Amino acid sequence: MGEEVESREFSREDRTRYRQKIRRSLDVFASMLRESRFEFERPLTGMEIELNLVDGNADPAMRNAEVLAALEDPDFQTELGQFNVEINVAPRRLAGDENADLERELRASLNSAEEHARRTGAHMVMIGILPTLRKEHLTAEALSANPRYALLNEQIFAARGEDLDIRIDGIDRLAVTTDTIAPEAACTSTQFHLQVSPAQFAAYWNAAQVVAGVQVALGANSPLLFGRELWRETRIPLFEQATDTRSEEIRAQGVRPRVWFGERWITSVFDLFEENVRYFPALLPICDDEDPEQILESGDIPQLSELRLHNGTVYRWNRPIYAVVKDRPHLRVENRVLPAGPTVVDTVANGAFYYGLVRMLAEAERPIWTQMSFSAAEENFHSCARHGIAASVFWPGLGYVPVSELVLRRLLPLAHEGLEKWGVSRKERERLLGIIEQRCLTGRNGATWQVETLHALEGDGMDRQDALHEMLRRYLPPMHENVPVHEWPLP
Repeated sequence: MGEEVESREFSREDRTRYRQKIRRSLDVFASMLRESRFEFERPLTGMEIELNLVDGNADPAMRNAEVLAALEDPDFQTELGQFNVEINVAPRRLAGDENADLERELRASLNSAEEHARRTGAHMVMIGILPTLRKEHLTAEALSANPRYALLNEQIFAARGEDLDIRIDGIDRLAVTTDTIAPEAACTSTQFHLQVSPAQFAAYWNAAQVVAGVQVALGANSPLLFGRELWRETRIPLFEQATDTRSEEIRAQGVRPRVWFGERWITSVFDLFEENVRYFPALLPICDDEDPEQILESGDIPQLSELRLHNGTVYRWNRPIYAVVKDRPHLRVENRVLPAGPTVVDTVANGAFYYGLVRMLAEAERPIWTQMSFSAAEENFHSCARHGIAASVFWPGLGYVPVSELVLRRLLPLAHEGLEKWGVSRKERERLLGIIEQRCLTGRNGATWQVETLHALEGDGMDRQDALHEMLRRYLPPMHENVPVHEWPLP
């Protein structure tokens, strides 16, 4: 999202040249897949976490430039809104006690970042959507200074040709109109990366699609927006609508949305990149001088920058990633379904559950996606976003089942076995998956804690806005203390 681009205007010639170049790049990518020119012998995982900034009153703090200047840490980067920053976690293996090391390092980084942020009058918050956000916080002036964001904003609304209506029906109902993509900045997420071989990619992507709904149910942490109680993971419908380039008439014609679950199981990573090129016009038609065919013929590795930039403007919930590191290309599945927070240990537990489960599903003799329709996986995803940990999902052989029951009886044992195959120590498997187990037994995740705390405060006589601020103030101490959310106290 934050890749640097220069501010500019695009001509018809730019778009024609880009279309030609990206189709050539797609042909080169196909050749690379046939020749198996990818690094995958030592699979690595990675993580990105988007964070919010608040001031002393728990309102959004539009200070990411000041905070990043104070940090001077390349692991922290800008994000869409001035009240957002992102931390990128260095790739690592899953084996042994790496998860414990990851948790310590991540906590140390965030503690240091919080210390620096305080000097600018800001505080870090790991949460899916800031409950104290108001519509007036999300204007074009709230976008970060990176020219990419202004360009995306301009191109999305040029494609739409009209303002954007956001409609979310949940416990309450939200209906707002906006002339900017700034509402997308309300959505702060955690992204898990998994490096896989070209031969394995389809199985891992399909498996990630199958479990996406369950992940969202367990990890929901975004129940509130603009003072309204909406879906348990409101990030999902908000993000789907906030970057929609389609007018109402275009939607009615069945044109695909840019925030997309997808529409079919795949047989190759090529399917996803080819769909991107076939279905989605360029938002940022920027070409470099690289000749990918010539570079490949010379024995070197092309960057395929147009293909990668275009892929970055199609917001799949499980996105394919092509990257070149130290002159070696690799492929990753980027899992983008989860919100940020509530704590580092909750985030690491979510990752352990995901990595263990997708390995077992991807390597099963009879793949689970051959036993269910793609539309069933998509229905699970949106049902879990709406209802959170109280959702029921369709699962082959079981029919519709409460998600907590499915996790406790069937998916946690699979995740344990998958983590063992990754080489994760028994102690770490039991510690992290025990957090997932307790969430299911207590029925409490970030979303339920936020809503129950809000309702208790309102029951004590607070109005909605005061209760939202007080709830967020009570959120911060256990977040910083790294207490798993199922243990957080309620009023």
